[in-house]
Amino acid sequence: MPRRERNKFVKRGEIIELLIEDYAFGGKGIGRLRNKYGEFVVFVPNTIPGQTVKTQINKSSKKYAEGKLLEVIKQSVDEVEVPYQDIPGAPYINLPIKKQHAYKTTSTLELFKRIGKIHDIETYFDEFVSSPSTFHYRNKMEYGFSAIGYDRIKKTDIDAFTLGFKRRGLWWCGENLNKDSGLFDAQLEDNLKNIRNYCEQTGLPPWHGPKKEGFFRYLVIRKSYKTNKLLFNLVTTSYDLPKFNLNKFADYLIELFGDRIAGFLHTINDEIGDRTIATTGSLNLIHGDDKIVEQLLDLNFEISMKSFFQTNPKSAEKLYSKVIDYALENKEAINNTVVLDLFCGTGTIGQILASKATNTKIIGVDIVASAIEDAKENAKRNNIQGLQFYAADVGKFLSEHPEYIGKIRTIILDPARAGITPKTLKKIINLNAERLVYVSCNPATQARDIEHFAAAGYNIKKLSLVDQFPHTAHIETVLLLEKE
Repeated sequence: MPRRERNKFVKRGEIIELLIEDYAFGGKGIGRLRNKYGEFVVFVPNTIPGQTVKTQINKSSKKYAEGKLLEVIKQSVDEVEVPYQDIPGAPYINLPIKKQHAYKTTSTLELFKRIGKIHDIETYFDEFVSSPSTFHYRNKMEYGFSAIGYDRIKKTDIDAFTLGFKRRGLWWCGENLNKDSGLFDAQLEDNLKNIRNYCEQTGLPPWHGPKKEGFFRYLVIRKSYKTNKLLFNLVTTSYDLPKFNLNKFADYLIELFGDRIAGFLHTINDEIGDRTIATTGSLNLIHGDDKIVEQLLDLNFEISMKSFFQTNPKSAEKLYSKVIDYALENKEAINNTVVLDLFCGTGTIGQILASKATNTKIIGVDIVASAIEDAKENAKRNNIQGLQFYAADVGKFLSEHPEYIGKIRTIILDPARAGITPKTLKKIINLNAERLVYVSCNPATQARDIEHFAAAGYNIKKLSLVDQFPHTAHIETVLLLEKE
């Protein structure tokens, strides 16, 4: 289509109604515009086939356009009613879980064919691992305060004290969570409106996004499934702090949740950026403990408010079990060798592996120093031997420790969403390990990296999908690669 005809289908900024006809990886619904010029594809995230939606076009090219979801005008015939308040973080909560699994499986395998050039990927598909809990599976939630709310009846923003989540597509606008969303703790979310009323009655203002001012900013809660305890963190600015009684607020939380309260912390965040923990702020313990304890596969982990920890711990057990199964598939092959756990975070995988593999040295590496400190403490608490943790850039660590070349038979990779950088990828390949177990929260970058591993002689042996986040488009993949 000539460039001058590009906007004969749709223009950037235009708001249109669209029937979603298909589903692409990452939760992108596919709609099509048809007129005398032909057919034109529009991708709309967080939609499913059968829905009619209102979308605003934010990107338009010759071949396709992308829009953001403003409203679902008509539901798909596949959707069902659920007793929860709908929120942006669970766009598919009305879609039966088996349908969600089917969409995730098909779109992920197609991704490996398209990006990874593995056209027979079904041959290596091991299994789809579903989350043990479909609802109420999260162990952490962040709720935001806002001085601008949303009126669902009038479909417009209004001045209001809100506590909940941002309205989809409206960064300046919050929406109250008035009852259980189906993702986190039901008792907590059913009481969020009471916490909001308490804060509103103080007369102190919530955060005003456009003006970058206000007192109340966020309420962050962690939950332990092992103990059923809740750890609270109230984030405010320092302005007007003398007018707010933190101890009295702690007493109110205890009144609501009793002995479920593990602790209450307060964070000062005067930065205008949209982050709960400021780089220049302070974090102070007001009541109780500053950590909770969670359990994964019979190992205990202390989790602070800043620690990274898997959001769905019960599904994480399934994920880690799959990783360990792949790493130990040929158990004799890793005895008396070194296993390298790269991008190890708090060292969960390494600790579980160390508890099951004898006479094996396991080395965990991660660039986040605080995560490595947590890893060391957790290993000590669990009395796990044969582990060493290093706080270092993965690429630099591999250069600084050439003594491991030729001794590493298995490498476990669990990088961030951006995947593995080309330089680090090259260093990993140069270690010449026999087996790679690659865990990814972003199969698109994993599929991209497969081409490099394949060129170095690594073949896919198995692929599993793990559903860590029901009702979202996210999927985790575990890939086993072996050297020819």
